[in-house]
Amino acid sequence: MRRAIILLRRRAISSIPVLLIVVIFTFFLLESASGDAVDAYLGSIGGGDAALRQSLRESYGLDQSMFARLWLYLSSLARFDLGWSVAFGRPVGALIAERLPNTLLLMGSATALSFGLGSALGILAGARPGSLRDRLLSIGSLIVYAIPSFWLGLVLSIAFSAKLRWFPIAGVETIASGKTGFSRALDIADHLVLPVSALALIYLALFLRVMRSGMAEAWKLEFVLFTRAKGLSRSRIVLRHVARNALLPLVTMLGLQSAAMLGGSVVIESIFAIPGFGRLAQEAVNGRDAPLLMGIIVTSAVLVISVNFLVDLVYAALDPRIGASEGGA
Repeated sequence: MRRAIILLRRRAISSIPVLLIVVIFTFFLLESASGDAVDAYLGSIGGGDAALRQSLRESYGLDQSMFARLWLYLSSLARFDLGWSVAFGRPVGALIAERLPNTLLLMGSATALSFGLGSALGILAGARPGSLRDRLLSIGSLIVYAIPSFWLGLVLSIAFSAKLRWFPIAGVETIASGKTGFSRALDIADHLVLPVSALALIYLALFLRVMRSGMAEAWKLEFVLFTRAKGLSRSRIVLRHVARNALLPLVTMLGLQSAAMLGGSVVIESIFAIPGFGRLAQEAVNGRDAPLLMGIIVTSAVLVISVNFLVDLVYAALDPRIGASEGGA
């Protein structure tokens, strides 16, 4: 526990400058874009005179210099205030709090499915490297990995929703259904089958290949050769020694792919009309709502950092040398 606390503390301290760089870079990137939320608003109502434009810019603080607005934003961020959405007329934090659970549900379900099933299939493939089963799984994973997630989402939507009508085509649950408890959970699960499958299959293939490669390398290690010389059963060697050692690069890949998984969930949300970060980001871009976009990016960065925190803890549990080196530093 002490090593885990020290590890988390070190990672938290090192993540502060990373988050600061992300905020500053995103701020200047959005500032370099033409137009702002006031221009988008006036365009939506058919225009306005110079006095109205100036009044709106003053009310949202857009009349100040770029560096003054950056300092005000960083000061607000230090107080956990993400600002005010110009397009929605609501606090950014409240909007994110409404949409974030749907994105986390989609991302978490897809991660659990892809990691669990991918590692299991990787163990099957790597248990006997070079076998027919290994070759078939490797070829299948390569084919699935080459398919774009948005194309896979469209195909699943057309096949299983529009044609077969097995699953709902959009949303995260039935609107105004009045369902509660277990029946509501089943309704949400029914809506998530297709989007989770579309998002998880790509990363399932990646985890399968990483697990299979790790096991193929682990078979060559001396301690594995020693266990085989002792006469242990092949299933025991695979599960207790080879697979455990091969999990280390798989866990590392899980942390590295967290940002890609979040980006992929944004695309899938747009295809299946899930009210999450994807829809919110699209609405923010259409409204040129810089504060809302900043809040989405900052929250996404915090999510990725948090996932990597958890990965560090799992990695330290699998390899005690990591926790020991961090704790003794």
